[in-house]
Amino acid sequence: MNVVVIGGGIVGLASAYELAARGADVTVCEKGSIGSGSTERAAGGIRAQFSTPINVELSRESMRVWDEFDERFGTDIDYRKNGYLFLARSEETAAAFEDTVAMQNDCGVPSKILSPEDAQEHCPGIDADTFIAATYSPTDGFADPHLALQAYSKAAAAAGADVRTKTPVVDVLRDDSGGDPRVTGVETPDERLKADVVVNAAGPWAHEAAAMANVVLPITPKRRQIAIAEPETPVPETDPLTIDLDRGSYFRPERNGDALVGGHFAETDPARDPDGYTRSMDFEWAVDALEAAADWTSYFGPESAIKRGWAGLYAVTPDDNAIVEETIPGFITAAGFSGHGFQHAPALGQLVAELALDGEPSLLDIEALSSTRFDQDDDDGAAAERTERNVV
Repeated sequence: MNVVVIGGGIVGLASAYELAARGADVTVCEKGSIGSGSTERAAGGIRAQFSTPINVELSRESMRVWDEFDERFGTDIDYRKNGYLFLARSEETAAAFEDTVAMQNDCGVPSKILSPEDAQEHCPGIDADTFIAATYSPTDGFADPHLALQAYSKAAAAAGADVRTKTPVVDVLRDDSGGDPRVTGVETPDERLKADVVVNAAGPWAHEAAAMANVVLPITPKRRQIAIAEPETPVPETDPLTIDLDRGSYFRPERNGDALVGGHFAETDPARDPDGYTRSMDFEWAVDALEAAADWTSYFGPESAIKRGWAGLYAVTPDDNAIVEETIPGFITAAGFSGHGFQHAPALGQLVAELALDGEPSLLDIEALSSTRFDQDDDDGAAAERTERNVV
């Protein structure tokens, strides 16, 4: 089987690896350099503390790979299981924690509800008086996206995939002669590549790639920023990735007392052009991010310094859940991860290979990730139930 993968980020390369390892003839078309879309700009979080069962299951299956990544791929990705700590200011958020943790526990995740005082045992720098509840899971953590990306790229190439950089897809080819449309390949500036299956793993460009196949997908690129700070009080390297969920502020330890700090604080959140947005960090945003973190921790006092930072894109859907499906015959979508593509890439690669080679997935039931959910005439309660709430 001939497969073309659009996109050389970690989801595309994990898919290419799984496909090639099962004998498919795979070509990856990446318009820039490997990982130049979202992967190289990710925070690297790996967690199972999600509010929707499908995201928890994607995490669980991916963690099976992350846990043995070094042995499987021969690469140390600096995977640190420091845990994730979610903090609630409001009664509404705290009440949602109860249902969410119960669901996570049913899925085998060892998360638990904590009092703010107990949360301080995991992150001594938080202000317990600011919060009314917390959740924590010791199996969550974070890794280096660059190292993981390079490992998947090498593994895909070793399995026989042809990974092409500076190779944009300018059109997706369709055969409509039989009545039902079917994708038959792609066109690049240099040639046409015939394919039995085309995989849309284009991240922030996924909407554009779908449009080339005459498909409309509700995936919107949204800009997010990250700063590396030198806190006034060094952050212990054992601290979890810690999130003020009601305010959207978060941080995690780097090395030598530094911290990675993030969050979205603007009142507006416009769509961005993935070819034309500003990739450097806004200094004014970085000041806001440090002030936000200083509001609920003791680390980021007035002597904290901003060392560097960057901006990237989330590929966002209306409910902050991915689209993973065969959208039309011969066209598989694996996109719209709303910031979770890095951590779910191992499971996504397996699912894409199953869709392409077996015709249906066996790793997980992914009906909840079908784009047809956006065509349903839901009441507000049903739409809210499927929306992923644990997003920052």
